[in-house]
Formats: sequence, structure tokens, C-alpha cells
Amino acid sequence: MTETKSPVLFLKPGREKSVRSLHPWIFSGAMERISGNAGMGDTVEVCSAKGDWLCRAAYSPRSNIRARIWTWDKNQSVDEEFFADRVQKAAALRDELRIAETTEMYRLIHAESDGLPGLIVDRYKDVLVAQFLTAGAEAWKPIILKVLSTIEGVRCIYERSDADVRQLEGLPEQTGVLSGSLPDQPMLLSENGLRFKVNVADGHKTGFYLDQRENRKIFREMAAGGHVLNCFCYTGAFGVYGLAGRVDGQADGFANGNAVRITSVDSSAQALELARQNMQLNGFPLDQHTFIEGDVFQVLRQFRDQAKQFDAIILDPPRFAPTSAQVERAARGYKDINLLAFKLLRPGGLLFTFSCSGGVSMELFQKIVASAAEDARVQASILRRMYNGPDHPIRLSFPEGAYLKGLVCKVLE
Repeated sequence: MTETKSPVLFLKPGREKSVRSLHPWIFSGAMERISGNAGMGDTVEVCSAKGDWLCRAAYSPRSNIRARIWTWDKNQSVDEEFFADRVQKAAALRDELRIAETTEMYRLIHAESDGLPGLIVDRYKDVLVAQFLTAGAEAWKPIILKVLSTIEGVRCIYERSDADVRQLEGLPEQTGVLSGSLPDQPMLLSENGLRFKVNVADGHKTGFYLDQRENRKIFREMAAGGHVLNCFCYTGAFGVYGLAGRVDGQADGFANGNAVRITSVDSSAQALELARQNMQLNGFPLDQHTFIEGDVFQVLRQFRDQAKQFDAIILDPPRFAPTSAQVERAARGYKDINLLAFKLLRPGGLLFTFSCSGGVSMELFQKIVASAAEDARVQASILRRMYNGPDHPIRLSFPEGAYLKGLVCKVLE
């Protein structure tokens, strides 16, 4: 992997606009030809159809995103110094945000938004969990690992390159310890004064939904009473925050002042058991909580048929649209669950609804939720829009970084 005699990727005429606008992706349809022998993850020089140099990028011959840009600076080489600089800047941003003052778990490197396409690194106290999701990140893995190993206070680097995007890159799934020794799982970690058991080896994503931290705080501030339905609950974090909000006596966002009761639904018995443990870990008695193992769509329909009602409903489903080609199917899924949720909410009730599908924009998501409310024959107002937290920064030139979208909707009385 040297910078000498690098292959050159030429774009089709008129297809350099997005590159000049600092968008980091080059799609296969924009590529005219490649000069030289470029393998998986190799660094290529990118030029316009006229031969003007544009950037350096990682080549991915099997992906629809044919190249991901490392740098627009012709004088900047892609080497160990490059990765050390990018990692240092990402860590400095988190220090500037003072993230570690309130949580022991946060995103340290957010791929394209930190100038490192395909690389995700989450920090869980003294453990780094890394995802090498693209051909470029995979090719530079030894160098990236060397750089990450210099971060102060890190005892283990664990790989979770098991996301479905690796298949689109033509890469196999890979997991396991890359350096150091992984502590016994689950780990006991704190976030905003609450404690959670987190399994970084076998949990969803890298172990915990770090991107929802700020949105859990919003829920905590509004969760003053009533019956909460937490769908796709995973580790039960939203429910823990809801009960903590009642204990704190913060703002009253719900329709009545009764003590919070939580009903948590998930298809995974293992996740529900972890949710139980997290409730007890924070001192909340389980008699305030009902756990239901089952398909959320089916459970919501059963509740509708039973004429059940709730004061707040949380919808935090997995990705329905991994790629833009699946958006139409995803839209149907989002509309279905939001329609059912609106039918289950009492007047004055709150809906916290989310999409983490990259192909579904905030504008489209709002239209889907509005259509669901219309079909449910309810009127509702948006109180807040929600996104991934500041440790998941969003570059202005890369709106795809805002993959998590959420709305707080209040059913009008």
C-alpha cells in the first residue's frame, strides 16, 4: 500500500460536482474507467474526465459506492501519519464536547463524519470496539489498529465487523479480540447517572445504542407519569430513563400523574433478560414493569384488538431499509407501526418514534408519520425532532451522517 504509481480513477464528464462539493462517496455510475491495477481497498487518484486531479480515495470494486474519499488535499499522503492525525482530531472533538464527563460509553470515530470512511470506533470505558465496514478500512486495519493502540487508558480493542454492509463490500464478517484482553461480559457501565450491563461481544451494533443517549435524556425529562409502551426495547434503556425521570420529579409530559409503569416488548428473550437486570441494577422494582417476548407488529395489533391505551409509546425499530433500494418497503413498515401506535395512545399521549434507516430522510419520515396519524384519525403535533448525538457528528457535506431520525409527537385532546 504505497502512494507511488497509484492507479487513477477517471470520472465521466460532468460527474465531478459532488466530489468538488466534498461529498465523500463516488458511485459506480460516475466512474468512466480506471487506469492501473486497483485491488480491494487500494488508494486511487481520482481525476475528472479532463484529467484534473480531484482527490484520493479507497477503491471498492464490488460495492455500488466504488470509491470513498480519504482526502481532497493533493499534498496529503494516505499513510500512518494520515490515520494518526484523523484519530487524534476525532478524539479531540469528543474531549471538547466533554462527553466522558457524563458517560463511560460513546462514539470515538464516526466514519465519514470524522474523515475516516468505513471506520466506526466506540469506546466503552477502557475497551474500544471497532468496525471495519469497507474495503478501504479493512485494507488499512493493521495501521489503524496500531494508531488506536496508542490511545491512553485502553486495555482492549475488540472487532465487531459483523454488520451487513460488509457483504455489499464483498467482505466476510469478522469478530474477536484485536489487542489486549476483553473483560468478562457483560460490562457494568454508567450513562447520565444510570447504570447498564453491556455486552460488547454479542450485543446489537457494538453493544449499546450509543446514538440514542441524548434522546433518552429527552424522554427522561418528559417521563413524569403514566403507562409507557417501549417497543423494540433491547436493553430497556428508555424504560430505565423513564422510571428515573419519575424519581427525579422532572417535567410532566404525560397525560396523567400516575406512577410510571413500563411495558417492554422485544423479540429477543436474551435482550429482555438484560432489560430486567438493568431495571434492578438501577433500583427499580420489577412490579412496575411488564416484559413481553414477541413480534412487535403482532403485539401492537393484539393491544389494538384489546383496546389498550398508553400515555407514551417508544418505537425504536431496527433498520427497515439497509439500502436506498429498500426504502419503499421500509416506508410501509414504518407507517404500519406508527399507525398502530397512534391508535393505542390516549389523548394527550406522546409518541417517541425513530428511524435509523439511512435511505429514509427526516422529511420522508415525517410524511410517513403524518400519514399514519391521518389513517388513525388522530391529530398530533411535533414537539421535537431528534437525531444522533454530538459524538455522532454530521458533516454538512455528508447529510447521510444523520442516519437516526426521531420525532416526539403529542396526540391532541
